[in-house]
Parts: sequence; structure tokens; C-alpha cells
Amino acid sequence: MPRKNSDFLFALFETQRMLRLYADKLASRYGITRAQWAVLAKLERFEGLKQSELADIMEMQPITLTRLIDRLADNGLLERRDDAQDRRANRLYLLPAARPLLAKLAELRADITEAALGHLTPAGADDLVAQLQTIKDNVRDALQDVADHKAKAQHHG
Repeated sequence: MPRKNSDFLFALFETQRMLRLYADKLASRYGITRAQWAVLAKLERFEGLKQSELADIMEMQPITLTRLIDRLADNGLLERRDDAQDRRANRLYLLPAARPLLAKLAELRADITEAALGHLTPAGADDLVAQLQTIKDNVRDALQDVADHKAKAQHHG
């Protein structure tokens, strides 16, 4: 069912840009960037990842991630440890100083969420999140269709 809403992509991209800008401004209170915050948050959930695994999860170029990790390590928030199975790899671990910062960042996340959803009812906010998940799933399916089509074209071409 085709839809004609020329403002959809602009509104979505502009909302993302504004949220990133707001998150950067709030994160700067603690001397970090939104990108550094994202690294810490991922490590909080998946501590012990290899740098390459974290780069994949974050869909980030390894060199960009290395710079972020260097800064976080210099600030005493995380450390690299040798991987016992792969001498070429490092695994990433949070240092104790990161825990109180992550607690403060969780409060900032709640503040950002409240600012963004503040004029919505709880049910409206839940509906919005569900709709965004559906949009994400639709785009993921479209990406898979493109990949499948490309693979078929290469196989038959």
C-alpha cells in the first residue's frame, strides 16, 4: 500500500539529528561525547568484546572506534586486555571509574527520553516506539531484499 508522505524522511532524519545534538550537549557535562557514551553503554551490556566485534555492533569503522577507545582509556574509563585465544586482539573492559559515570548517563538518557516524549501520553509513547520498531523492521526487510536481488543478479550474471 503505497504512501505519499514527503515529510517522513526529513522529519525522521531531523529528529535523529536533534536528538544527537541534545545528547552531545548533555554528555559534555561529564567530559565525554555522545559517541564515547555509546561505547561505554555497549560495553556495559557486552563487556569483554573484541574491538572488532564492538566496531561491527556499532557499525563503525575500526579506526574511528580505536580513537574513541584511546580517549576513554586515557580518561581511566576502560582498558584493553590481551585476548588469551588471539594474540592480535584486545578485549575491552570497563574500569571502576566508569560505573558511577554510567549511572549519571542513565539519568541523562531518562532526561532525553522525557524531553523527546514529554508531550505524549504513556500509551502514545508506547505506540510510537512500536511504530518505529515496525519501520526499522520494514527497512531491514528492504535491505535484505536488495541484498538477495544483488546476489541473484551476480549468480545469474
